Amino acid sequence: MNTLTNDSMHGSIFMFLKRYVENSMNYSAWVNILHSEGLSQRAEEPYQMNQVYPISELFAIMSAASLQKGIPYDEIQMEFGEFLVPDLLLVFKRFVDPSWRTFDMLRNIGSHMHGGIKQENDKTNPPPLHVTTIGNRLLIIDYHSKRRMAGFAIGIIKGLAAYFQEADRVLVQPTTEPNAERVQIRVEFL
Repeated sequence: MNTLTNDSMHGSIFMFLKRYVENSMNYSAWVNILHSEGLSQRAEEPYQMNQVYPISELFAIMSAASLQKGIPYDEIQMEFGEFLVPDLLLVFKRFVDPSWRTFDMLRNIGSHMHGGIKQENDKTNPPPLHVTTIGNRLLIIDYHSKRRMAGFAIGIIKGLAAYFQEADRVLVQPTTEPNAERVQIRVEFL
């Protein structure tokens, strides 16, 4: 878990997290987690798509969900990352070329996806992702963020591969400690 204070996250992530909790646990789990984490006001005034919210709330909700599900925190990040891909692509499809598949999505995620979201709402601050292309079968993604959410990024990569029906041909491996501020992720296309 992380304890960043003056950081915020796009409201869409909170809305997707709500769907993930309700789908992977049950409907009442979301409300119970909000109450247990002192976020009861979010049950009455739900997170909104185009707002930003304290990232500490995201960390609290994910931590509580990992405890309730009995899985490690980095695993909940990965599960959530995988889960949100279809919704993420639907909501932000204007930033995506329809001909792209996993390889091109990853090559362009920083400039198109993150760049477009930042243009629409300058209060958002997605982490920089530096993607190095090595031939036509290997990407090295450098994730650098004090949020320490590389598990989330790994889940999104796996979710993209599943979405494009390429999961059996895409190997995703962190090459450094996945809970660090700087994580290198190797994505090989078999």
